[in-house]
Amino acid sequence: MNTVYLISLGCAKNLVDSQYVLGVLAEAGVHPAPEVATASVLLINTCGFLQAAVEEGIDEILRLAGDKRPEQKLVVFGCLVERYREELVTELPEVDLFFGVEPYTVIAAAVGALLAGGISSRLILGENITTAQPPRLLTAPRHRAYLKITEGCDNRCSYCMIPAIRGPLRSRTIDDVTREAVWLERQGVRELSLIAQDLTAFGRDRAGHSELAALLDTLIAHTSIPWIRLLYLHPRGVDDTLLAQMAAAPRLLPYLDIPIQHASDRILEAMNRRYDRAFIEGMVRNIRSFIPDVSLRTTLLMGFPGEEESDVDEVVALLEKLRFDHVGVFSYSNEEGAPSAHFPGQCSEEEKERRRDRVMVAQAKISSARQKAYVGQTLDVLVEGLSAESDLLLEGRSIYQAPEVDGCVYINEGAAAPGDIVRVRIDAAHTYDLAGGVV
Repeated sequence: MNTVYLISLGCAKNLVDSQYVLGVLAEAGVHPAPEVATASVLLINTCGFLQAAVEEGIDEILRLAGDKRPEQKLVVFGCLVERYREELVTELPEVDLFFGVEPYTVIAAAVGALLAGGISSRLILGENITTAQPPRLLTAPRHRAYLKITEGCDNRCSYCMIPAIRGPLRSRTIDDVTREAVWLERQGVRELSLIAQDLTAFGRDRAGHSELAALLDTLIAHTSIPWIRLLYLHPRGVDDTLLAQMAAAPRLLPYLDIPIQHASDRILEAMNRRYDRAFIEGMVRNIRSFIPDVSLRTTLLMGFPGEEESDVDEVVALLEKLRFDHVGVFSYSNEEGAPSAHFPGQCSEEEKERRRDRVMVAQAKISSARQKAYVGQTLDVLVEGLSAESDLLLEGRSIYQAPEVDGCVYINEGAAAPGDIVRVRIDAAHTYDLAGGVV
């Protein structure tokens, strides 16, 4: 039997793509293998968003190429291939076959031909099928899943290559997204995280305005999934309609991931983010007026060209004022093809790291205080399973913690199975994590 071993690099959107590819291949008779040694095909889904991700992808390709047996085939797809097509074909003869992003309509036939020894080209590009759900094979854990509602992006942030790699905004239909959500619920999914480059852009390419509220109404009406989480919203799209809807629907979790990227008006303008610091402050005040117990996550990009120490001061001051629950802080990197790569005032790598560290230290104090506020409360927690810290502990997440990016809840008393939603009384807090027992 032909089998495939898959490595998925990069973001949650890439993970969804990987699960679609596994589903398409399984329908064609190429089934997942548990380890490299038992696979006919070694498959890598790559990220090409940042230079660090490019380097990780190349390293992983070369590692697998060095480990594979002569009869095994090495196949690479995703953003890295879409970004550096011909260069990869020339520079990596170890790879038998390359695909770009969204290879769903072509990958099964091409892999079949490869295994039969009859491919005519090592580079095959797919076609966009945003409004037609391909088969999907879920990987563990099966009690939570991501649901991608759009592809591409029309925001032209000066540092970002997503529109060049993934193309313009393309929204799925509400019916198509709902069908997949219903299917995911039947597979046992208890937490559904909606993802896109910008959730609030859903439907704008089709209707001229956001259809996110209509989608959420439909998902609530047609599924009973207890947790629906919203990830990745552009600040400009977080409006009163969405907030009122979240406040009225308990299954829409009081959690929002809204990347603000910076606090300095000058840097935000250079980034082409289309808002200023005053807008950010007003947005956060408005969110908390609708949803007082909301958990807010954001991301920041430090070391952008032209950034000065006074701009970093503004970031720290904004964090101390707004007190986000979760913050991811990243160092800016020049990306080939991005306008910001040619901006004056480039920061040294040492300066980027120093500024990133300064912001992370400031946020750690805020996060610690935010976590301590939960001590004594009883929270709903989705159980993930045994903790990686100790097999004497269970590990889960509250409604205020997103998978893979935020902290967790260590369950030190009581029994539960993965996928259970239990009530946990919080008796201890750390910088990012909570601990308590089932009640």
